[in-house]
Amino acid sequence: MKSRLPSLNALRAFEATVRLGTVAGAADALHVTPAAVSHQIKALEADLGVTLLRREGRHVVPTEAAGAGLSRLRDGFEALADGVARIRRTAAGPILTVSVVPTFAITWLVPRLERFRLRHPDIAVRIDADSRLADFAASDVDVAVRYAAAIDPDLTSSLLFEDAVIPVCTPELMTGPTPLRTPADLVHHTLIHGEVRAFESPYYPDWAIWLKAAGVTGVRLDGGLRFFQETLAIQAALSGHGVALAGRWTVEQEIAAGRLVQPF
Repeated sequence: MKSRLPSLNALRAFEATVRLGTVAGAADALHVTPAAVSHQIKALEADLGVTLLRREGRHVVPTEAAGAGLSRLRDGFEALADGVARIRRTAAGPILTVSVVPTFAITWLVPRLERFRLRHPDIAVRIDADSRLADFAASDVDVAVRYAAAIDPDLTSSLLFEDAVIPVCTPELMTGPTPLRTPADLVHHTLIHGEVRAFESPYYPDWAIWLKAAGVTGVRLDGGLRFFQETLAIQAALSGHGVALAGRWTVEQEIAAGRLVQPF
């Protein structure tokens, strides 16, 4: 008798009601009627021999007895969901999920995927382009590529490559009315900012850091154009709107094709 469990649907109805605070909210989440949720909870209370919920205003809250096991129930549902996901992934064949920032995915990773596919035709690749840090414990991410000043000791890491941050612009800006010959000439040009870098890594250089390293003063940092994705900042530079600061690997193809140049 110790191994007998109540109805899984009843447990789900109870957990959803507590999590969402109302029977109606649980009904919406479970795609059933409120009456069905109430019936499941009453049946669960009768099965367990305890009162599980009490009303406070318009919301319901768990009783002390219910709260004692609520966290374990949630852990159980998460474990069940993970188990089902693993079965589905295994049935569909091996899938390698790679978490990368959007700029890296577009400019570096995607052009190189064909070589991996030819070497490993039996492995499907899923690209998760997201600027947030990957959470290996809460997601199905297998590999993540990020800028980092320190590595979590619980993770296995490999240095992919080192990068250089460089100004880039169209060749026309090199010979215009105020040509770019030295970093000090930036005072006459629009700076294009890719602000996502500070979100991806607080250690990634921005224009303030680059200008300080170059020994340049007098360049306004509060104006210019600002984009949350570096790919948009690069596109603005390609359109001749100013000078962008970019990782060398993100613009290597544009420089090789002569569409952008490194002015200094």
